[in-house]
Amino acid sequence: MTLRIGKKDNLKYALGAGYEPIATVQADDIFDVECEINCNGGVITSLDKRLKADDIHLPFVNPATGPIHIKGAVPGQMLRLEIKDIIPDGLGYTALWPGIGIFPDWVRKKEFGIHTKVVEVKDGVVHWSDRLKLPVRPMIGVVGVAPVHGSVLTIDNGQHGGNLDVQEITVGNQVMFPIWHEGAHLFMGDCHAIQGDGEVQSVGGIEIATTVRVGVSLAAKPTRMSWPRIETPTHICTVACARPLDDALRLAFEEMIYWLEDGFGFATTEAYMLLGQVAEARCTQMVNPKYTYICKVDKRYLLPEKARDL
Repeated sequence: MTLRIGKKDNLKYALGAGYEPIATVQADDIFDVECEINCNGGVITSLDKRLKADDIHLPFVNPATGPIHIKGAVPGQMLRLEIKDIIPDGLGYTALWPGIGIFPDWVRKKEFGIHTKVVEVKDGVVHWSDRLKLPVRPMIGVVGVAPVHGSVLTIDNGQHGGNLDVQEITVGNQVMFPIWHEGAHLFMGDCHAIQGDGEVQSVGGIEIATTVRVGVSLAAKPTRMSWPRIETPTHICTVACARPLDDALRLAFEEMIYWLEDGFGFATTEAYMLLGQVAEARCTQMVNPKYTYICKVDKRYLLPEKARDL
């Protein structure tokens, strides 16, 4: 029977090594994790629900289930998380919230006021309206391990992961994190049924509770791996977070150059020039304290030289 780790009484608003583990799993285990909706549950109860100012208390949003202790994980290793399935709840929502988004009025925090859209999610479809249906593309918004020092709020992100909001953190893909503490201390939450590039408004994506099935394994950490990495069936991906946005881009590309050099035998200059031709890159969110950028390279360019010439 698959272990199921419940969200009740197991939610945290920061990722850190100071919490008692809520469960212990072995490397190579497969287990289910219940993830709460980002507004903490009990708020979005019907299609006609509209958020009020006292429904969300920043920065206490994005509750993450955890920490989950990975037996045998030690600093200097890398945690590999394989996402097997994401099962969304039946109701999700998106919203505009004053002071957060790409059009903030920082002084008056006026903007457009509070606007809420609650949607039904079923049969693989987000029912935006009677006319418009969106495909469900579920993803985990907050996922990571305990940072090297202290704790980081679930609204924020960093080299440990956290509130990355990357669409590639989804079913069929693997996410890798550097480990800084014994047991790694894995957290996850803030799932979306779908999210557009940039996550441009404050409560971006269709926020939704889910059950996530994952597997974990351990490996030696690549020497120059500093940020989370993602592997899909077709691409390798590096992720970095910073403000301003161009710094996040540079960090993601820097991490990719290291991966191409150390993992696939490219010279540094060749890797840099290759990215100028084949890199697929974009901002995945601009609403968190630090922006997220992803850099992707198609695996067909990573074959040995002889195979590349075929």
